[in-house]
Amino acid sequence: MFDLLCKWERRGNAADDLLHAALQNSAMPARDRALVTELFYGCLRQRASLDWLMAQKMERPPKPDIAALARLGLYQLFFLDRVPAHAAVNTTVELAKRASSGRLAGFVNALLRNAQRDRPALAAALQRQPLAVRYSHPEWLITRWLARYGETDTRALLEWNNRPPKTFARVNTLRTSADALLAKWRAASIDAELAKGAPHPVPMIEVRAADSAERLPRFAEGEFYIQDPSTLLAVELLGVQPGERVLDACAAPGGKTTSLAQLMQDRGEIVAEDSSLERLKQVVANCARLGVTCVTVQQARAAHSAETWFDRVLVDVPCSNTGVLRRRVDARWRLCSEDIARLASEQLALLQKVARRVKRGGTLVYSTCSLEPEENRGVLEAFVKAEPEFTLDRCVEVFPPRDGIDGAFAARLFRSAS
Repeated sequence: MFDLLCKWERRGNAADDLLHAALQNSAMPARDRALVTELFYGCLRQRASLDWLMAQKMERPPKPDIAALARLGLYQLFFLDRVPAHAAVNTTVELAKRASSGRLAGFVNALLRNAQRDRPALAAALQRQPLAVRYSHPEWLITRWLARYGETDTRALLEWNNRPPKTFARVNTLRTSADALLAKWRAASIDAELAKGAPHPVPMIEVRAADSAERLPRFAEGEFYIQDPSTLLAVELLGVQPGERVLDACAAPGGKTTSLAQLMQDRGEIVAEDSSLERLKQVVANCARLGVTCVTVQQARAAHSAETWFDRVLVDVPCSNTGVLRRRVDARWRLCSEDIARLASEQLALLQKVARRVKRGGTLVYSTCSLEPEENRGVLEAFVKAEPEFTLDRCVEVFPPRDGIDGAFAARLFRSAS
């Protein structure tokens, strides 16, 4: 755990990638893997609050290794009720002993015992701090949201982002049914039920299991794919039909691609593109596991000939991820205010490039997992102004606290037939 936190600080790797690599071949029991996940993500999620708590007991900012250990201990003391205080202190001190010297262990021990003694007063004082500290989000992002949503909705969004996400499985109806998969999971004592809320274009199951997706029964057999219902918003808007020719322009890792194939009953042709050859390997692997055969995978490239025109095109662009911050826990710390305008410019350029490949009379869907208007309606307004052949038909926005799923934006446009 300490090593994971240090690697994230040093290398800047995405937290998901680091954790997956650490747990992929681990022999730890499911309960222990769940605790590692909770501690790692929790320390990143509550980083600003933990650093404030640390600062109350230290005269100067600590070295990175001390800070990582202190966050780990403080997270257990202040945010993880199921770990007794004495156990949180003792295990963190033992980590310090293994990581360095007795002197470091003594320092961490004194810091945590001091914080433990003053825990009620510190917890109360934390609740009086500015939103950026109390809810552990960048101040610039909170300022944006306050201006747009007001204080009540902003607080609700901050609280949403700080709760561990639910796990949803899309039932792969090419291989099984929702009833059959639920029966198998319940027979294995896995707590699962059909997802509540608005109807989904394909069956979705909420899974309450401590284990990773790869360790759930029927994963290898391709009977499900883990994804949030919000990711199906764009898929539903695209309205694919069996036998059509479809382009998924930013396809990796393949969740939307394989959803489209499922709705098309694996009949027709889907071209799945991405700029990263490495990430396209994930699309290939997911198609193979799920039994999808109608997908052709290729690296994104410029294409202008009529032979590459498609009935329907989906472009789910790289974005700021501000709608999925509870799921991508470190994205809040990797993003800066200048990124929004840069991303919007890149998104518009990508949308204009991909739009050339929609046939006349065809359908184009643009989507993000961002809440920021510059990346959503701002890009669309600029696109429609520059490309009069396209008409905006419908926009859908998901606000997590209101809708109960990850944040998302999707818009459907039609290209004129002549």
